[in-house]
Amino acid sequence: MIAPMSSKPEPPNQQETTLPSTTKTPFFINGPAGQLQAELLRPEASDGSSVALVLHPHPLFQGTMDNKVVTTVCRAFTDLNIATLRFNFRGVGSSEGQHDNGQGEQEDAATAASWLAAEFPDSKLLLAGFSFGAATAIRVADRTNASKLISCGVPAAYFVDEQPTVSCPWLAIHGEADDVAPWPAAKEWLSARPEQPKIISKAEVGHFFHGELGWLRDEVKAFAG
Repeated sequence: MIAPMSSKPEPPNQQETTLPSTTKTPFFINGPAGQLQAELLRPEASDGSSVALVLHPHPLFQGTMDNKVVTTVCRAFTDLNIATLRFNFRGVGSSEGQHDNGQGEQEDAATAASWLAAEFPDSKLLLAGFSFGAATAIRVADRTNASKLISCGVPAAYFVDEQPTVSCPWLAIHGEADDVAPWPAAKEWLSARPEQPKIISKAEVGHFFHGELGWLRDEVKAFAG
C-alpha cells in the first residue's frame, strides 16, 4: 500500500541558475501511459561514464520537474559533468496520462531509466528523487540497476506496508525541521534499514530546503563525485 502524502503545495520555484556549458534539450519519452515530457541536461565535458535521473515531488501537490530541489540536484550532477535527465510524471505538465498513486509513476521512472541506458550504453546510473520522487527512486533503485541512490526528504509514511530492497550505496538527506516528511519518523525508518544508508540531516531545515539549497547541492556532489 502506498500511503497518501499529507503535504503543503510546494512554493513557487526560484529562478533557476543558468547551467554553464550545458546543453538543455527538451523532448518526449514514449511512456507506458503516453508521452512523458523530459529534459536532458548534458554538460559539454560529459564523458558518458555516468548519467543521472532525478524524480520530482508529488504530482497532486504541484510537484514538477521544475521544482527547485529537483533543479538543485540536477545542478549538482551537471557540476560534476554528468548528463542528467529530469521528466514530468504522467499527468504533469505536458506529460500524458493520469496520476496513478505511485504505481504507474514507478513505471514512468523505469522507462526514463531505460531511455538513459539506451542513449548512454555502459553508463552507471545515479538515481535521485525528492519527497514523492525520493520514495519512487527507492522503490525502483534495484530495478533500474542504480549505482548510487540519493533520497531527499523521503516521507517514511510511504513505507508502512513495504520494505523495498536497495542494493547500491544510498545517501539520505533530510531537514530536521521538515513538517511534511517529519524527521523523527524518517530518521527511525532510515536508521532501521538493513542497507544502512548514509544519513545526513541539518537542524532548522524544512522540507523544501529553504536557504539551504547550496548545502544540499554540496552534499549531493560529495556523494556522487
